[in-house]
Amino acid sequence: MSDQRDGTEGGPPVARRAMLATLAAGAAGIATAPYLQRGWEAVLGAASQADPTGVTGLLPNPGGFRYYSVVGSVPRKDAHTYALRIGGLVDRPRTFTLPELRAMRQTRVVHDVVCTDGWRVANTPFEGVRLADLLDAAGVRSEGRAVRFTCFDGAYSENLTLEQARRSDVMVALSMQDKPLTHEHGGPVRLYAAPMYFYKSAKWLSGISVTDEVVPGYWEERGYDIDGWLDGEDRHGDGTAA
Repeated sequence: MSDQRDGTEGGPPVARRAMLATLAAGAAGIATAPYLQRGWEAVLGAASQADPTGVTGLLPNPGGFRYYSVVGSVPRKDAHTYALRIGGLVDRPRTFTLPELRAMRQTRVVHDVVCTDGWRVANTPFEGVRLADLLDAAGVRSEGRAVRFTCFDGAYSENLTLEQARRSDVMVALSMQDKPLTHEHGGPVRLYAAPMYFYKSAKWLSGISVTDEVVPGYWEERGYDIDGWLDGEDRHGDGTAA
């Protein structure tokens, strides 16, 4: 799920109902005014960070996405403050700035985004740097078997096998729907693993580490499938469309 969901329960029910009623009323208006959609997305994103129950993720959004975070607040990064560090079992540990990532060869993937909660956003374009290119730049050692991802929210993590990480439909994404990734969508940089449920596409990506085995991520430690494949995906191909 995108947008990673907080499983914490509880909290003041009256305050939750009041907040949801207010936001739902706003959603009804937004549905009839498409040009206000981006503003509503920002409202939902901000509300989700102040809502430890995760119920704001159930609110309607004309864009189809839902907004979850596993922490109460996430710092914002931009071209001046963002850095992506690659380390672990590599020959050349690297740190990439946002301008450096933007200057690299970009790839584009259009695929349905599917959450384990049941919502789907069809034919969503993502653009960014193939994860395989970043791994090649760092030089994966022979004992490397998997990749672990960490995020600047300070809590979320994910994983892929090295074979999965090298697929052509797995990238470090810089844009979604032909626009730079917003903070609410995990920007300025997130992982995007097209053939898997959206919880595998870690938001607010800050670290990539090559490991000798798969290290379960945030949701896998809480019972989610370690791979997260979508039904019908070619699990052994390279992600290239036929």
